[in-house]
Amino acid sequence: MTSDAVKAAAAAAGFDLCGIAPAEGFPELAFLDEWLERGYHGEMQYLARNAERRADVRAVLPSARSVIMLGTVYNTDRPYSTECPGPSHAAVARYAWGDDYHTVIEERMRRLVEQLQSAIGAFEHRAYVDTGPVQERVYARYAGLGWIGKNTCLINEHLGSWLFLSAIITDLALEPDVAGADRCGRCTLCIDSCPTGALVAPYQLDSRRCLSYLTIEIKGAIPVEYRDAVASHAYGCDICQDVCPWNSKAAVSLDGAWQPREGLDRPPLLDLWRRTDDGLRALLKGSAMKRAGVRRLRRNLAVAIGNSGDPDAAAALEGHHEETCEDPLVKDHVAWAVEKLRG
Repeated sequence: MTSDAVKAAAAAAGFDLCGIAPAEGFPELAFLDEWLERGYHGEMQYLARNAERRADVRAVLPSARSVIMLGTVYNTDRPYSTECPGPSHAAVARYAWGDDYHTVIEERMRRLVEQLQSAIGAFEHRAYVDTGPVQERVYARYAGLGWIGKNTCLINEHLGSWLFLSAIITDLALEPDVAGADRCGRCTLCIDSCPTGALVAPYQLDSRRCLSYLTIEIKGAIPVEYRDAVASHAYGCDICQDVCPWNSKAAVSLDGAWQPREGLDRPPLLDLWRRTDDGLRALLKGSAMKRAGVRRLRRNLAVAIGNSGDPDAAAALEGHHEETCEDPLVKDHVAWAVEKLRG
């Protein structure tokens, strides 16, 4: 099996990028320990629990010799969140508009592995899409898929950074690609544009300040000092990618899996808020947004509506009587929003 054959099979399975990295311990992998020591992971304790395995893929698969890195473009033909209709519309991270990428890409990786096995027989492997103890961006860089930008996202000079990364760790001895060279130059637009200063230095993200972390990962209250900065973000944040010059001509995917589902195509905040809990569950079914669930989504919506500047929205917040809205967490954020809307 040659690297070229693997790449041809990956393209046939629906992947936009494929590269090979050697299964080695690269210098960038070691920064994880320092990042954890600084507490930048916040409540994401799973990152600390399996830090040793994340330091080298050979801790996951001792026989590993190569890492097949795969990239999938999820950018669709829609304006960026920085160009949304206005503060009354929900900003939802682009990756969550369509189907759950875990399910879609896992199936494509399964087909790819089956195709390779049919050609050469069984081989040891572990396949992950954002689910295993793998620092995908580091291996993607050494697989030649691009470079890790100052916003900590992998950037490909031809396709941009709207990429799902997935990895197949294998005992196959494949010819590796040349590592990607950093092309960020002196640009600091991503750092300058982050509303909470989460990019504390080039290539360093303090997750505790990141809007994606604040609206998705934390289970409790959004810290008051960051609620104004949440603006209209109902789920996640794309600002540091929106402003990246390498995304000015980013590739656009026509794949039906990534197209915005009905109800998530720049929806008005109040339309989402007025949905019943069952209606929100139906909207989140089969979506990556189900990670947050109805309770946290209502929390986020309350803050975003509070930032909308629409005084009439206060009545909508107070008048909603779904069981979730009686949850102390949601009630706290509703009270904050109503107070802000009414001055």
